[in-house]
Amino acid sequence: MLTVLQIIEKSAEYLKKYEVESPRLNAELLLADILKCKRFDLYLNYDRPLSENEINKMREYLKRRANREPLQYIINKAYFYKYEFYVNSKVLIPRPETEILVEYTIKSLGKNFNGNILDVGVGSGNISICLANDLPDSKIFGIDISTDALDAARINSQKLLKENNLYLYILDILNSKEIIEFVEKNCPDKFDAIVANPPYVSIDEYANLQKEITDFEPKIAVTDNGDGLNFYRSIAENSQTLIKRGGKIFCEIGKDQSESIAEIFQNYKIKTLKIIEDYQKIPRIIIGEKE
Repeated sequence: MLTVLQIIEKSAEYLKKYEVESPRLNAELLLADILKCKRFDLYLNYDRPLSENEINKMREYLKRRANREPLQYIINKAYFYKYEFYVNSKVLIPRPETEILVEYTIKSLGKNFNGNILDVGVGSGNISICLANDLPDSKIFGIDISTDALDAARINSQKLLKENNLYLYILDILNSKEIIEFVEKNCPDKFDAIVANPPYVSIDEYANLQKEITDFEPKIAVTDNGDGLNFYRSIAENSQTLIKRGGKIFCEIGKDQSESIAEIFQNYKIKTLKIIEDYQKIPRIIIGEKE
């Protein structure tokens, strides 16, 4: 029987042949999921033989990963901020860059913030849940057009939420009539803050993305089928309905979009307070304030 160490080495070689990035790390994470242990525990049991069922399961996982299916979808897990989130192919995989959005939202609003926050495009619930847990006196309203995404967000809420301060709704942020009805019913005093990681890849850029994204992640969560700015326009255009005067807007943005989005905001009397770079020195977060 093959041992843990042998399986890792053979699996890494296999993934390398298919040009999968970080093949050994992928092999370790896939095997750790099968053995229901932490990755580093593998090396405490490197001489443990694997059963036939475990080897067959690993073969199945490796074929899927070699076909460019994201590791997170294979093991139904994504690590974000301080938590392990359930994910599936119906939701965007949380990225490390989005942690910057969460961190600056919390830092800007303050730990004692007790207002209402709207999370546009809740997805797996990663942003909403992190904000709800770190800002326990606040109320978070997470909206998404996808019922499948909201199902995933509910699963994560049940597992990770510390307080009952997150409310999930199906809503199309591009539909002004729906927005007005939603605010009137759920937050008639308007929101104190909006946070969003919207689909910001243009349709022209979309075709050039890696296969893991174009073949597996939900297209609706990646591109707006336009120039990548439609959701920022909608938030800005509906800001009078959505947000109080002096309310803050926190958005993740794409490369080379900061000036265009700042101009959109300015046209609707939203002052740009700060633009924050990500780990690669790319402008990634824009913070605005409703005048």
